[in-house]
Amino acid sequence: MKYLIAGLGNIGDNYQFTRHNIGFEVLDALAGASNLSFSPDRYGDIAELKHKGRTLILLKPSTFMNLSGKAVRYWMEKEKIPVDRLLVITDDLALPFGTIRMRAKGSDGGHNGLKSIQELIGTTAYPRLRFGIGDEFRKGHQVDYVLSRWSDDEAEKLGERIERCRLATLDFTTVGVARAMNTYNNT
Repeated sequence: MKYLIAGLGNIGDNYQFTRHNIGFEVLDALAGASNLSFSPDRYGDIAELKHKGRTLILLKPSTFMNLSGKAVRYWMEKEKIPVDRLLVITDDLALPFGTIRMRAKGSDGGHNGLKSIQELIGTTAYPRLRFGIGDEFRKGHQVDYVLSRWSDDEAEKLGERIERCRLATLDFTTVGVARAMNTYNNT
């Protein structure tokens, strides 16, 4: 059984370890825990993870955030992955730092990556794992905030929160979205 795990972010060194790239960081943790590395491929960097009889295609889109749907749709079609076996990992301003929320469906919430995905796959009914980055910015400085690096306090706590996301992702593939939600939401 195949799954597509798409971690959203922006390519390039200047975006590494920024709030908007948490999806990439979670995928790096998934790959790193299994000693896998990513290889460049069409529309993104890809790694293939085997877990309990499942194949997880890990995708870090190279299309930049606003065009993430192009990469997600391509890999869903190429690997013949149904929408219920897609998990999109992304940042969320509406959640306090480190809070994780898995959902089976939902709106884009103003997130351009999610908006691109829903437009190109034609539905909002796809699972997503949202990572809270907080909203500690002055009015009009949202872009600067999401593209900035973690504060020292956040960076200290980040490893443990990324590990929770890694475990939630693996559980999504083995026990399903509903049970993973019950286990990891509000933790």
